[in-house]
Amino acid sequence: QVQLVESGGGSVQAGGSLRLSCAASGRTFSSYAMGWFRQAPGKEREFVAAISASGTVTSYADSVKGRFTISRDNAKNTVYLQMNSLKPEDTAVYYCAMRPQSRVPSRISYEYEYWGQGTQVTVSS
Repeated sequence: QVQLVESGGGSVQAGGSLRLSCAASGRTFSSYAMGWFRQAPGKEREFVAAISASGTVTSYADSVKGRFTISRDNAKNTVYLQMNSLKPEDTAVYYCAMRPQSRVPSRISYEYEYWGQGTQVTVSS
């Protein structure tokens, strides 16, 4: 059974930073692509960033490119999302997800099979 547990969310002022972590268990973490998605109140879940199994290939939504950085530590079975220059529109519940069918990152949520419970990020102006 795969478990994904996010941490690191919180409340910050605009311009601040947060680092989210997602610890995985139950699968060979280093074999699978990972992604971060977010969902704001009243909105659909949207892609934020994704990373290949090896960590060498990354993909970002245009809205976060240049501000957010996804990375992974396969020795620790953990994927990270460093979020800088946060804006109020970044406020959402952030979810990490595992794509066990592939080593390649994807922007499509239904291509991810396993999801964490989410962590709240609130950015005030």
